[in-house]
Amino acid sequence: MTENPLQNVTFPSNGGTAHGYLAVPASGSGPGVVVIQEWWGLTNHIADVTNRLAAEGFVALAPDLYGGTTTHDAAEAGELMQKLPVQQAARDLAGAVDHLLGHEAVTSRKVGAVGFCMGGGFVLVLAAQQGDKIGAAVPFYGVLGEDYPSFSGLTAPLLGHFGEQDDYANPEAVRALAARIEDESGVQPEFHTYPAGHAFFNDENHLGTYDAEQAQIAWDRTVAFLRTHLA
Repeated sequence: MTENPLQNVTFPSNGGTAHGYLAVPASGSGPGVVVIQEWWGLTNHIADVTNRLAAEGFVALAPDLYGGTTTHDAAEAGELMQKLPVQQAARDLAGAVDHLLGHEAVTSRKVGAVGFCMGGGFVLVLAAQQGDKIGAAVPFYGVLGEDYPSFSGLTAPLLGHFGEQDDYANPEAVRALAARIEDESGVQPEFHTYPAGHAFFNDENHLGTYDAEQAQIAWDRTVAFLRTHLA
């Protein structure tokens, strides 16, 4: 494990102070988007995604859920994920939502949420918890270490990206998740599956599953979706 040099912003959260990485577009303003890390932590990959969103015109904030720790070891990552209670993480993420909504550079009345792996799971939890504050939710191959809480509070349009060869979120489980979301919230998710494995978007390629072609398709869909729903 290593300590994270990427933190460049602090914000109130859950009665304390949270840290994260904030990127603002060259124009100086834009719709707000929360970027939620994988189980590896707030890595260079997540910072790069945040920068890429800023380059597309969004004010993007990636909260550091591990308080500065990152790892490239799957066993360590799993341990860090298990030590992070879902409800605690969701409250920390709620602080990031409020920080963006109150930020002078943010032009949208609602914020988007984009997350990967563990962060993809947290996108769904956050959207259900924060309701109308979330205007667009995009999980990439979302998984949680425990069952999802109720989706009854979820109102945001939902775009999901999943790999067909994903042992963590296999197509059958994804179909069941989509059905549960629609049943509990009334929102019909737009879930796409790709001929790829888990974490196919991560170009740091820790699992050896990065697929540049499929990653680009998912990215283009994500940017278009965020632009459509975050006015």
